[in-house]
Amino acid sequence: MSDLHEVVPVAVDVVGGSAAVCEAVIRLRGEALSHELGRVARELMSSPVGRFVQGAGSFETGVYGNSLRHPVCAGTEQFGYYEVAGRGYCDSDYRQLAALAQLTGNLMQMQALAQRSTHAYAQMEAQLAHQSQILDQIHESVLTMDQMGYITSWNRGAEELFGYSALEAIGRNILFLYADEDEGFHDVFAEQGGRMMEVRRRKKSGEVFWASLSLSPLRDLAERPIGLIAYLTDITERKQAEEQLHHLAYYDELTGLPNRTLFARLVDQALMVAQRNEANGCLLFIDLNRFKRINDTLGRRIGDELLKQVAQRFRDTLRDEDVVARLSGDEFAVGLFDIRQHYEATTVAQKLQGVLDAPFYIAGHDLRVGASIGISVYPQNGNDAETLLGLADIAMERAKKGDANPDRSVAFYSDDMNQGMQERMRIETGLRQALGNGELILYYQPKFEIGSGRIVGAEALVRWVHPQRGLVPPGEFIPLAESTGLIVQVGEWVLEQACAQAAVWQKAGLPPFRLAVNVSAREFTQSLPARVADTLRRYQLDPSWLELEITESTLMHDIGRVTGIMDRLTALGVALSLDDFGTGYSSLSYLKRFPIHTLKIDRSFTTGIPGDASDCAIAGTIISMARQLRLRVIAEGVETVEQLDFLRESGCDEVQGYLYSKPLPAYDFERSLRDNWLLLA
Repeated sequence: MSDLHEVVPVAVDVVGGSAAVCEAVIRLRGEALSHELGRVARELMSSPVGRFVQGAGSFETGVYGNSLRHPVCAGTEQFGYYEVAGRGYCDSDYRQLAALAQLTGNLMQMQALAQRSTHAYAQMEAQLAHQSQILDQIHESVLTMDQMGYITSWNRGAEELFGYSALEAIGRNILFLYADEDEGFHDVFAEQGGRMMEVRRRKKSGEVFWASLSLSPLRDLAERPIGLIAYLTDITERKQAEEQLHHLAYYDELTGLPNRTLFARLVDQALMVAQRNEANGCLLFIDLNRFKRINDTLGRRIGDELLKQVAQRFRDTLRDEDVVARLSGDEFAVGLFDIRQHYEATTVAQKLQGVLDAPFYIAGHDLRVGASIGISVYPQNGNDAETLLGLADIAMERAKKGDANPDRSVAFYSDDMNQGMQERMRIETGLRQALGNGELILYYQPKFEIGSGRIVGAEALVRWVHPQRGLVPPGEFIPLAESTGLIVQVGEWVLEQACAQAAVWQKAGLPPFRLAVNVSAREFTQSLPARVADTLRRYQLDPSWLELEITESTLMHDIGRVTGIMDRLTALGVALSLDDFGTGYSSLSYLKRFPIHTLKIDRSFTTGIPGDASDCAIAGTIISMARQLRLRVIAEGVETVEQLDFLRESGCDEVQGYLYSKPLPAYDFERSLRDNWLLLA
């Protein structure tokens, strides 16, 4: 027990001494620290003499009679030594002083580390502040962002350039500064160094400006990429100057149209695309008639205004993808590249001539000009812009000299194309006259139900009775009507005449049967339901008499709009049939969505039945598909008993074709209807 009473006070003294050492090392420096540590050593070691000497050096340690000495170290670092004296010392005293020295050394090492860290942090803060001052003083805007594009720093130059303070910008994604671009952050420049680019950016005010942007990778101490450094400079004035120079070099100053140089470049680029796509292209060379006389008589000011208005009319007539240019004086050129056949260029040429028919009112003068147009064709006539332009110029001279009416003269460079164009223009002109001269008539081809053999409907087919040529085949004028837009007028006429004839048969007491009218894609607009309703109302025709046949291609454009139109038509009581099924997309996805009553198998598939296995498979699949969707199926072009037998066995509902009847005029159709056919009541 006596030993415990001797140890406990010593332990208390050690604890107290440790606390005193900790407080001294933390709070004191220099002589004050040495004095306090010496006091702690005297008290802890119960020695008359005790001191702490700071500094490194070599000295003897250990027990030496009435004195005791021990270094204060931590690792390889020496901070001084403790020394006590004035009484006799033993090994246990030495161990106690050694423990005090070790504690003191550890504390002083930690304190030194803390001091060095604090100093380094202060230096770093000073350096950052210095760098920030430098960045803020330079005119260029500098910002940094992380790898996700979020802004991490924003200098004063950036504040002045964009109008956002650092507080507003830091933490936001860089995309909020973009004007109309969609650039990514993960790009090769982030790994391979910086790159320069010119970009459009948006200020806080909403103003969009041009900036020179340099991007460099931002790396950490281990050289790992952690983001980007962006340097931006406003170059709006330079870009505007460049754009003005570019406009002067490549655009006609008077009309704002591309000049000959730019036109040649644009055409050559378009021809490269046409070559890859194996497409056609045409160049139109346009020369104004009577312009020189107007310019010489009334002066250049009026002549310039006339050219500007002509250019505007041309621009308003053409599509966005067409290229129109002013070459020189009163000469213009047009490039057409999104065309299927070269003869479509004549339609465009006629439209351009047509927009010049209306007079130009300038400074009190009523001015009229026309245009002669020459056309060259890619690839038949050439493979580059200059060649095609030169040949179109030659064709234009031919047109101007070889036509009694130069304002309506159009010529191709190639003779065979000229002949085809002349024939096409003759047919188009004749068709326009036919609409007004009563040369169009309707023929009716009956539709029969296979099971009963009775008539269930008929298709109204337009025919053109030409005063000189006689009956013009539909294959000659229907495609032309579609390409020129005349199909809309023809379609309106067919609907009107078909309803008028159906009303006659309705009043005559014939049981209703579906009279099918073909509707082109051009006619299938929001106004169609109202036009159909008005026609039915005017002829007091029951809707059960009318069926509209729509081609697959009509359904593929803006499905929501098409569905709305179809719903309005079926609400009138009009039936809808899908014509030429199997030649287009033939997708179940839209068959389920559209209110269709009947599918018509195209004649291109019935022709090969039953000898062609592919045609049989296609026809059988269409019939099976229609049955699953609860739609009726009719096959057109049926001409043989073998075809009929196959369709009957496959489950087809109706047929239409020469096996039963060719298309007939209304009188012959009604007579056969009464004499030979049975109506399915």
